[in-house]
Amino acid sequence: MSRGFFVTFEGLDGSGKSTQLRKLAQWLEAQGRRVTVTRQPGGTRIGDRIRALLLDSRTEDVAPSTELGLMFSDRAQGIAEIIRPALDQGNVVLCDRYTDSSEAYQGGGRELGSEVVLQLHAALCQNLQPDLTFLLLADFERSLERARNRNARNSRSGQDENRFEREDEPFYRRVYDKYRDIAAREPLRVVAIEGDIGIDEIHEHIVKVMKTRLHLE
Repeated sequence: MSRGFFVTFEGLDGSGKSTQLRKLAQWLEAQGRRVTVTRQPGGTRIGDRIRALLLDSRTEDVAPSTELGLMFSDRAQGIAEIIRPALDQGNVVLCDRYTDSSEAYQGGGRELGSEVVLQLHAALCQNLQPDLTFLLLADFERSLERARNRNARNSRSGQDENRFEREDEPFYRRVYDKYRDIAAREPLRVVAIEGDIGIDEIHEHIVKVMKTRLHLE
């Protein structure tokens, strides 16, 4: 059995990445492909507990290096429990966030730098790289506004994952700029989709890329 295909989705909260991941999963299943969907942080029993700690706005005074360590603890568990077994079975794995998020948010936003993130990835994740990454770079201000509005709605419904949304604009500018750095550094892996274009138009572009990468045309 051939190894599966590993796809990650990246971008600021509010960029539409989770919506596009769901649409791609539905399209792949309609093509008869076996699909495994997961997310980071979260996706496993241990990961969901780490996610709750990291994203809850009541979590305070977390050192940037502690935050990074928790992200990689979650990631290592997700790889061992979900991603590698699914790839070994030949599945297409779709993951909402991966190491690029740590490089952008902790490396860029928290100003820890890229080197420590990439070193941890090599050591704890056996340097498992995605075959393809879709980076959604929607308009910066609109993405941030959508994310904060969404999390305000979630808070009213009792779901609190607002810790990062409390950060200031310079933090998110550093995240956004680091994502651009990653895309420039790895143009073969990272497909950047820029601007506030329609959901269906983005999906069509993603499907076109997937057909090429999976040799479906």
